[in-house]
Amino acid sequence: MKKIAFLSFGHWSASPHSQTRSASDALLQSIDLAVAAEELGADGAFFRVHHFARQLASPFPLLAAVGARTSRIEIGTGVIDMRYENPLYMAEDASAADLIAGGRLQLGISRGSPEQVIDGFRYFGYVPPDGSDHAAMARQHTEVFLEVIQGKGFAEPNPRPMFPNPPGLLRIEPHSPGLRERIWWGAGTRSTAEWVAQKGMNLMSSTLLTEDTGVPFHRLQAEQIERFRAAWREAGHTWEPRVSVSRSVHPLVNDLDRAYFGGESGSRDQVGYLDGGAARFGKTYAGEPDRLVEELAADEAVAAADTLMLTVPNQLGVEYNAHLIESVVKHVAPGLGWR
Repeated sequence: MKKIAFLSFGHWSASPHSQTRSASDALLQSIDLAVAAEELGADGAFFRVHHFARQLASPFPLLAAVGARTSRIEIGTGVIDMRYENPLYMAEDASAADLIAGGRLQLGISRGSPEQVIDGFRYFGYVPPDGSDHAAMARQHTEVFLEVIQGKGFAEPNPRPMFPNPPGLLRIEPHSPGLRERIWWGAGTRSTAEWVAQKGMNLMSSTLLTEDTGVPFHRLQAEQIERFRAAWREAGHTWEPRVSVSRSVHPLVNDLDRAYFGGESGSRDQVGYLDGGAARFGKTYAGEPDRLVEELAADEAVAAADTLMLTVPNQLGVEYNAHLIESVVKHVAPGLGWR
């Protein structure tokens, strides 16, 4: 394991038990937590994107703000739902955020997860063509996005422009060199991971797989990673891919930790149904640091990935989540070979 990052869903709630009461709180606390994570030595700050929900939704202003307030850590998403995206406008936003951050953007995208509303992408003006579906539309948007961020010209210039044009066809501006190799896809199955490799994207795998073979979650995910790497080699790409896995990890180092998460110490995988099919959910890791090192060292997917993303309970506030990140990087991560 080379890198440790946090992943926040950016929930907010008016509940008296929540430290994050509004959208403003969620956004500003996300920035503050990213700054704290950098100061604590973590490697990345990632944010989930959900629409029609009291969660983070518009990632690029947030990523740009985090990029302006930090100098070292990677910043990214996990993931943007491509069913909702105009790929050309997204390319402009992503490149601008990447330039502000000095080339630190690691952009996670995917088909998206179950929504708060029915076919929410339709309200954004995106309707799958006849004979297609929403998943195919997400992949088509992705194909366009991946093409235009390479910086090749494709648009016919106006012969009488307001400002002088460079010669040839015009590209999306701004262009951020190297961004194309820092695009990730959130894959929920082994076959999707193979498609991700064929398309030359990095692999992002979460605490959920939308398939189940009866083996423990970490082994199924390790198989997903193995198949991704094999497909990458077969595709013949010229750069080394990245792989991340997400985990809920809670070192119990004080009474507050034990009050919040002590009851999770016996957590196990769960099997259920999602979108009409079987799904396997990974367990929560909660316990004394030495025990967590042993358990995570036995997690085959964590061993196979280069990046571990810690899902954080953002409504507990910046101070507690900074404490959580510090506990992991000081008491757990070194025992797993980090740094």
